[in-house]
Amino acid sequence: MKKSKTWISFVIIHVIFMGVWGALIELPEKNGFPPTLGYVVWAVMMIPAAVVALALNTWKLERDTRSILFGCLAGLLGAVGQLVLFFTLRIAPAYIVFPILSLTPVVTILMAVLFLKESTGLMGWTGVGIAVVAIFLLSYIPPGNSALSGYGWILLTLVPLLAWGAQGFVMRFANNHMKAESIFFYMTLSSLALIPFALWMTDFSQPINYGLKGPYLSAAVQVLNAFGALCLVYAFRYGSAIFVAPMTTALSPVLTVILSLWIYSSFPNPVTLIGIILAIVSAVIMGNAEMKMEKKGSDERPATTKHSMK
Repeated sequence: MKKSKTWISFVIIHVIFMGVWGALIELPEKNGFPPTLGYVVWAVMMIPAAVVALALNTWKLERDTRSILFGCLAGLLGAVGQLVLFFTLRIAPAYIVFPILSLTPVVTILMAVLFLKESTGLMGWTGVGIAVVAIFLLSYIPPGNSALSGYGWILLTLVPLLAWGAQGFVMRFANNHMKAESIFFYMTLSSLALIPFALWMTDFSQPINYGLKGPYLSAAVQVLNAFGALCLVYAFRYGSAIFVAPMTTALSPVLTVILSLWIYSSFPNPVTLIGIILAIVSAVIMGNAEMKMEKKGSDERPATTKHSMK
């Protein structure tokens, strides 16, 4: 299976799952299920995704020190980002926090260029540049929409921003040394290990909905995130971080906005609409650039199994 085709497939699945997840994530909380318990459900939903990953790899798990370190580091970065995010949402509304978190590719890209020496041609950098502009436009908040005061919430938001950006880099680097299935397994373990902290952050003195619209609805939503994360691991395995990171982060909000139009009967402001269009344009440009790079590489060197699924 050629890398140029494989990574695009995983990116598409990831975008669909995460886009739908983003549109539905607030529903359990609106029905009385705390977001910190939503983290617990999310961590548990990582288990079936990890089982699927191991089954696809014929139950082979890498147990060397380096694999455990890389996998757990990626998992801890993601889990810490999630936990701090839940705390941040107590003092800042989600419609402000989540657009800022869409800037995570900037961190991943900078780390990939600096430490992995990844590069691309003019077309690729054009796509990356358009994606960055699109992300900034998607993060735009019209004047007068925020009632926040102070900067504490911004500092808290920077924690998941940096953590998830670094996680993308770790997953890309780890995929050069271990199989994606092992990465996801250790990511799952790290996520489960932080469940006690999520429970500690939960205010059990407040009414909690334990019915169908509580943990069960949360499970249906969070399973999309879990399998979306698994697809992201594979996307970083087969694709370059400078393409995968901005595409997955720019296009997922696009789907979320489109679904929100239908679910909540709202319409994005003109700046956000321009960001949506630019995100789609950047995805097309980067996809073409990656496939041309793959074709050029195939013409100039013998086939390699470095990124092949084994």
